[in-house]
Amino acid sequence: METPVLGTPAFEECDPASDCDCPGCALRRLNREDRRTPAGHRAVVVVAAASAALAAGHAAPALATSHGPARPGVPTGDEPTTPQGGTAPLHGPAGHPATPPDAPSAPAPAAAKPPATTRADIIRRARTWVAAKVPYSMTAYWSDGYRQDCSGFVSMAWNLPGNEWTGSLGQYGTRIAKEDLQPGDILLFHNPADPQKGSHVVIFGGWTDYTHSYYVAYEQTRPATRRQATPYAYWSHSDRYVAYRYRGVTADAAGPEQDGGNAEPGAGQPSDAFPGRSSFGPGANNAYVTRLGRMLVERGGKRFYSVGPGPRWGDADRRATQAFQQAQGWRGADADGLPGPLTWALLVGGQGRDIAPGTAGPAGPATGVPAFPGRAMFRPGADNPYVTQLGRQLVKKGYGRYYAVGPGPRWGAADRRAVEAFQRAQGWRGAAADGYPGPETWRRLFS
Repeated sequence: METPVLGTPAFEECDPASDCDCPGCALRRLNREDRRTPAGHRAVVVVAAASAALAAGHAAPALATSHGPARPGVPTGDEPTTPQGGTAPLHGPAGHPATPPDAPSAPAPAAAKPPATTRADIIRRARTWVAAKVPYSMTAYWSDGYRQDCSGFVSMAWNLPGNEWTGSLGQYGTRIAKEDLQPGDILLFHNPADPQKGSHVVIFGGWTDYTHSYYVAYEQTRPATRRQATPYAYWSHSDRYVAYRYRGVTADAAGPEQDGGNAEPGAGQPSDAFPGRSSFGPGANNAYVTRLGRMLVERGGKRFYSVGPGPRWGDADRRATQAFQQAQGWRGADADGLPGPLTWALLVGGQGRDIAPGTAGPAGPATGVPAFPGRAMFRPGADNPYVTQLGRQLVKKGYGRYYAVGPGPRWGAADRRAVEAFQRAQGWRGAAADGYPGPETWRRLFS
């Protein structure tokens, strides 16, 4: 495939939290589905042995346990345990919260204006804790002065003058609707019945695809800060999370940075940064498709469009993109008609060879790829026709050896192993080959 060009973070193929290859995380992933099968038991034994061998070097993360009411189809390892401290100044008095967690917080003075910040700065600060893997604690304070729990994490990202908690963060924000969520906003669950242990807050990083059923969440939870694709609004207590926008947020010079990659800019021109592969292809409808088409027309692709270009992805976009890729001398998977970072960089920079003149473009029908139904269709406990459709396509592609019976509508270990094998055949590793299909896995499987 194309050589990647660094740019704006784009769509997530799978949950970043699964990218860790340490024995503890590997054991947790395998336990989700395989603990009832002999093969799964053998895998657990192997990972456990590896964990013991590494114990002298560092402690492997403990397995996550279920916290909160069970939800069908949700891995228990994704349920948070988030005790939090109360309001406190930076660094805290003697390293402890200034007020009891269940004490009411005084509202911010009306004259006190929240410090101004941009969405890009909020996400940048959140990423510093993700990169540092800040350990979770309701009493410890990180070097920047913020408490190492979920509310301290948001206080840090919003650049607040002190450490807040879920009972006071709302006063620094304005409630918004789901459709208005943008990077840097938060999803807040404050549980008055058990405010210390039953509440949680996460930072919204962007939608993962056009269905708006999953988003990238930055959050502080055990064992350390993480960035992970998360179902809207959250794994548990989903109906009780409320979206808030920080009152001190100001406009970014180049627009907000979308982790999910499916930004739909308004009247302004989309950013030059590559928005992510999933901004293109069947079902895509955004300003980046329009810009792609216009750049392709300027480079000799006008003959592919009878109308447009427009925001809805169509076969004309695919054929024009493929013609441009072939003009660079690319073949096979490098000229599949879907733009990657290098295709985008060449078009934006006016570089590379133009599409050769001709009366017709590359022949071929539309991709015929069915629309990706969403990640929620392929989770433990899922039972739907899309699982059958996926399994049959895997068998067709040569991955049927994992099925003793089926494929069928109920998601099982055979489906996950077949998907994982297909992903590894693409050269993917870590989080990109966890056995759960995302938009790119789906597109390649059905192409």
